[in-house]
Amino acid sequence: MKQETSTDEKVQGWFGGRLPDGWFTGSLEVTVDRDEILVVGRIEEPGYEKGSSADAKAAAQLGRLERFREETREKRIGVALQAERRFRRKVSWGAMCGDTRRLFTTLSVPVMTRLRIDERAVLDTLVDAGVARSRSEALAWCVRLVSTHESDWLEELRRAFEAVEKVRAEGPAI
Repeated sequence: MKQETSTDEKVQGWFGGRLPDGWFTGSLEVTVDRDEILVVGRIEEPGYEKGSSADAKAAAQLGRLERFREETREKRIGVALQAERRFRRKVSWGAMCGDTRRLFTTLSVPVMTRLRIDERAVLDTLVDAGVARSRSEALAWCVRLVSTHESDWLEELRRAFEAVEKVRAEGPAI
């Protein structure tokens, strides 16, 4: 039975073939969800003076990232428009240079949720304490915290889901 290529692999392959040569060194990091495609690539590091401090290197990397963003803006927009028509998702961009990673554009998607009073109290406590400016920001903070502290468990859950999807794809056609 022919194995179906996942959407993620199709998107990764399309961007790998579509982006201009020389933009990125190495392979692309392409993340796909229901709403967005995030494309991040590594760009060449600038030259550093011998004995440069970590702060000087970080500043040079940031400058290189800003230059890349400005110089590629029009072409990135064109590629994004093509991808958005093809994959029906918004495209966001970022780049890495040395130890510095910058996302140029990202999509903020509202997520509808129903929270009970105890759950809202947690968010309100974070807002009252100045950890977040709003309930929305507090909820995003909570999601990041879970992601950080439960990353191994979440990765195991994703792998299990991928296995289920693979078995489902190999099943009978309806």
